[in-house]
Amino acid sequence: MSDLTAPARTAIEQCMALGADESCLVVTDERRQPIGEALYDAASAVADDVSIVRYPVGEQHGEEPPAAVAAAMREADVFLAPTSKSLSHTRARSAACAAGARGATLPGITEEVFTTGLDTDYDAIERHTRETYEQVADAEEVRVTAPNGTDITFHPGDREWMQDTGIVHEAGQFSNLPAGETFVSPESVEGTYVVDGTMMPYGRLDGRELRFEVEDGYVTDISDDEVRQQVETGAEQVGRDAYNLAELGIGTNVAVTELVGSVLLDEKAAGTVHIAIGDDAGIGGDTDAPLHLDGIVRNPTVYADGDEIDLPTPN
Repeated sequence: MSDLTAPARTAIEQCMALGADESCLVVTDERRQPIGEALYDAASAVADDVSIVRYPVGEQHGEEPPAAVAAAMREADVFLAPTSKSLSHTRARSAACAAGARGATLPGITEEVFTTGLDTDYDAIERHTRETYEQVADAEEVRVTAPNGTDITFHPGDREWMQDTGIVHEAGQFSNLPAGETFVSPESVEGTYVVDGTMMPYGRLDGRELRFEVEDGYVTDISDDEVRQQVETGAEQVGRDAYNLAELGIGTNVAVTELVGSVLLDEKAAGTVHIAIGDDAGIGGDTDAPLHLDGIVRNPTVYADGDEIDLPTPN
């Protein structure tokens, strides 16, 4: 059994519950091909109608895949996308799920993250996610503070909190893998947040702090030149929408005991929150942007309508 076999089987059998009579598509690129092939092999052990497609590495997270890939995603019963650049917040992913496909994206996945994040019990992660969701789902106001200077308030408005449990058994469902978060695209946001965990293009920050000021739902000041440049590049296409405060997420994966520098895994770490800039159309918002930049905040305190909630803690 190779190192990738066990997590691939978890993804196919426990997370996706692929049926023998279902079609499955694996979407990958040259950098993630070993993981794509492990998923293809695990799926082929369950079902006959299994395909794998590889396309060139994109330039930006949230960039649309080629039209042929998007069409294949819509036709599949199940799709998994271990890719260098995220397909989570693309129209292709949304359209596939709207057509009834259930899917999982694994953006920026590495073999280490694949093994750490998927060789675990997703029934337990589902339980922790549900318990966290129940504490915030009906709140009119959610405030996040942290010792690093974070103090930011979110008003979900009419937008619903979502659960990313990793259990994707129903038509149209979607999850990141590795999974473990509850999240919302808020209608309005005010305050300051300081990322001290993980954020692209740096990976794990290890002492660096990135400060963001938010007014009326838009990021108005970014302390870091590299992150600012990413947002400015997006703004060349969509203007102010690139600065949209897109997401508040609460990590619920208790198997993640330390940050490793992968946004995909670290944003799921229990006891953290993540806040994202850019696109939110794929998660209940109304902003289309060519980027979705998550930043992880360590040691947060989260209040729902003034009451501190109980965050899950790592095992």
